[in-house]
Amino acid sequence: MQQILMRYPGGKPKALTLSYDDGVEQDIRLVAIMRQHGILGTFNLNSGLFAPEGTTYEPGRIHRRLTERGAIELFRDSGMEVAVHALTHPFLEALPAADALQEVIDDRRNLERLFQKPIHGMAYPYGTFSDTVVETLRMAGIKYARTVISTTDFRQPADWLRLTATCHHENPALPDLARQFVSDSPKRSPWLFYLWGHSYEFEDGNNWSVIEDFCAQVAGCDDVWYAANVEVFDYTQAFNRLEYAVGSQTIHNPSARAVWIKADSGIVEIPAGATVAL
Repeated sequence: MQQILMRYPGGKPKALTLSYDDGVEQDIRLVAIMRQHGILGTFNLNSGLFAPEGTTYEPGRIHRRLTERGAIELFRDSGMEVAVHALTHPFLEALPAADALQEVIDDRRNLERLFQKPIHGMAYPYGTFSDTVVETLRMAGIKYARTVISTTDFRQPADWLRLTATCHHENPALPDLARQFVSDSPKRSPWLFYLWGHSYEFEDGNNWSVIEDFCAQVAGCDDVWYAANVEVFDYTQAFNRLEYAVGSQTIHNPSARAVWIKADSGIVEIPAGATVAL
């Protein structure tokens, strides 16, 4: 019997992804910083709360929502994922199940119309949820939903509809976690660094240096896969679909994407649709 451990594309042992909420004007600067460093992530939008075209905000206002056109221009060709954040950002667990379902479905439908692609990811408004809400998301076709629960480690998700994060960007542990992530390497299961927040918080705290320094520190690592949330989800599902012969000496990959594993013999690629003998 040999142990089979997941590795990310190219056999990499670590992945990094970001998740930012609400669809605000500060996302423009954040996307520029991320793209400068080759970092990808997911932006969770409330399509029912886009600012009217031509909106002018009073001086000093921090939470400035994008217009629909502004969101399209920012995200459509950015390489970033767009995901659901519910139509009007309610506490979903406080709504009747039918209303909660409508909030998610309407937001998903609107975003799919705007960005011309299926959308299956989500972040919970306010980070709150219940078992009923989770089941509602399944009915709405949501594959993963991020909470605001921080683990301050790099564990793999145990429940994608109750997705935890490594930390919020204001967590005091962030610099140490970034140093550990870059300098160390997992011995067994791969690492996932999942950072979340709201980009308007950088303006509110006058601390854009937090995300600039973080991105500079974790960028360009040969052993890190930089991906949007849904890419990590889809890849993990492909790994979970691998089919093993008794003793794991032969592995079949029924999915449409290549998967990398760490076996006793080292890093092995299992091409899409292929059967590989170890």
